[in-house]
Amino acid sequence: QVQLVESGGGLVQAGGSLELSCAASGSIFRANAMGWYRQAPGKQRELVATITRGATTNYADSVKGRFTISRDNAKNTMYLQMNSLKPEDTAVYYCNAEILLTAFTPSRQYWGQGTQVTVSS
Repeated sequence: QVQLVESGGGLVQAGGSLELSCAASGSIFRANAMGWYRQAPGKQRELVATITRGATTNYADSVKGRFTISRDNAKNTMYLQMNSLKPEDTAVYYCNAEILLTAFTPSRQYWGQGTQVTVSS
């Protein structure tokens, strides 16, 4: 059974920083693309940033220049460094990963349970 566990959320003032972590555990052959998504109250879940196994990154326009996504393949862990936070960044942040359980089975998408990030003005 694969689990994605996020940590690092919390309450921060506008202009502050937080770092989120997402650790994948279980019987994992390989984690391919990973990403962060967020969902604010009353809104749809949206992409924040993604990173391939080879560290190619992609960011939503709203977070470019403020957020940095990274990963440690040896630890099956992904990070999101969030700087210059704004009240509109307030949301539940979810990690997502495309994971192969073996070298011979198709990859599957897994989601974490989410971690709350609240930015006060």
